[in-house]
Amino acid sequence: MSAEIWDPGLQSERTRLAWVRTAVALSTGGLGAAGLAARAGLGLVFVAAFALAALCGGVLLVRTASRFRHVQRALHNGDPLDSRPDALLAWVGTLCVVAGSICFVVTTSLAHG
Repeated sequence: MSAEIWDPGLQSERTRLAWVRTAVALSTGGLGAAGLAARAGLGLVFVAAFALAALCGGVLLVRTASRFRHVQRALHNGDPLDSRPDALLAWVGTLCVVAGSICFVVTTSLAHG
């Protein structure tokens, strides 16, 4: 009996849902933070950082269906998986949120303190 990579469970579906949650959090959080930064009168750099996070989340969300099909095909065929492009998008989006948030907190605390 050969060892198969494919498991008939719902692992790939749960992974797809995790990517969807990540994408939605980046896109909605980025848009909300960009709106807050714009209303607070902060510079374009703040708004751009949060908008870039929202863009990364939107691209991840759009890619979800094709990524899921690719993962299913790879698992059934025993091919290697490569999620580096999506991981890079998630990393860049998260980095933009963190950098924008730190700058937002520092700038507003300096203005009020």
